[in-house]
Amino acid sequence: MLLGPTAVAVVLMLLTTSTAAACGPIVTGVRVSLEARTADGATVRLDKTQMAHAATIVEVGSAIDGVGRDGIVVALMAALTESRLRMLANSTAYPVSADYPNDGDASDHDSLGLFQMRPAAGWGSVSELMDASYQAAAFYGGSDGPNHGSPRGLLDVPQWDSLPKGSAAQSVEVSAYPDRYAAYEPVAEAILVALTKHSPSPPATAAGPSPVAAALHDTTRVVFPLPADTWTWTSGFGHRVHPVFGTRLLHAGVDYAAPPGTPVLAAADGVVHDVSWSARSGNLLVLDHVIDGQEVATAYAHLLDGSVTVHDGDRISAGQQVASVGTTGAATGPHLHFEVHPGGFYSPVDPEPWLAGRAPVQLSKTAVGSQRSCTGVS
Repeated sequence: MLLGPTAVAVVLMLLTTSTAAACGPIVTGVRVSLEARTADGATVRLDKTQMAHAATIVEVGSAIDGVGRDGIVVALMAALTESRLRMLANSTAYPVSADYPNDGDASDHDSLGLFQMRPAAGWGSVSELMDASYQAAAFYGGSDGPNHGSPRGLLDVPQWDSLPKGSAAQSVEVSAYPDRYAAYEPVAEAILVALTKHSPSPPATAAGPSPVAAALHDTTRVVFPLPADTWTWTSGFGHRVHPVFGTRLLHAGVDYAAPPGTPVLAAADGVVHDVSWSARSGNLLVLDHVIDGQEVATAYAHLLDGSVTVHDGDRISAGQQVASVGTTGAATGPHLHFEVHPGGFYSPVDPEPWLAGRAPVQLSKTAVGSQRSCTGVS
């Protein structure tokens, strides 16, 4: 999703803008790598998984009123210092933590995850702390945070925004080494710029089309991603309280409930961009297309275990079965979560108006809405 398994899931399921008052920086793409220097000149190299975790931190912070850009930078500094932006298990203190998706094992007391939070200190359960979005929300804190001020998150620190950013990070982390955080401020700034700078797929030039366009033929045929009379509309594009996590997030696609095993169909001719899994999206498939001359990515989440029939790089045809409906990841029942990203995998739009102009017959079971953005969504 240009992304690895965790990165894909983050952008898919965590494009978190909130109400207009809480609308912060928006992730427009997750780079596969980044190199930056600390304040004291050390080189930091981050891979796609680390950048995906950074995207989670940005998106969660953007959805919380009062955090803003400065608060996000503080959170990135803290996670860089504590874990190098890795979701760390702790099999010594909590053997079960290794059963959750992780980027390695650490053994610092009973600390877990991106921010090295301790269950014994009241930050949350092992299962909660092995979820990147929960940890980010806990770090930001505030009255709506998961810990309600104890332990205190950033928003619970009086006048945190008047402190040096390194001191603000220390106020939450309460580390025995309080001077470590400040060095990572330029790295955090570089990450935020890289994640939120609009960087669409390279356009066609005199030298030739973009890599995606060059690899695919243009098509006008679009099909609905599920067979007729197999599905029921359950949730549309827009802000909502997540049914599993209980936080207000942008639902970046549309959900169609269907029986487990229902065929999931490719929306158009294209090529497989990513096949991956995460705790949030479950089994995930991303396809690249060129439709009416425009590059478009479509995404299909919560797919049934073992049902994906294609692999990275495979060419697929419109209407081809590529997987089956399942309940994997953060899902409350069997359904297909479907997303559309015109211009490549950067910013989602409401799939229903997009489908209505291309595959209108199947949409009779749902009222077609309009494209929504960060502002103006209730």
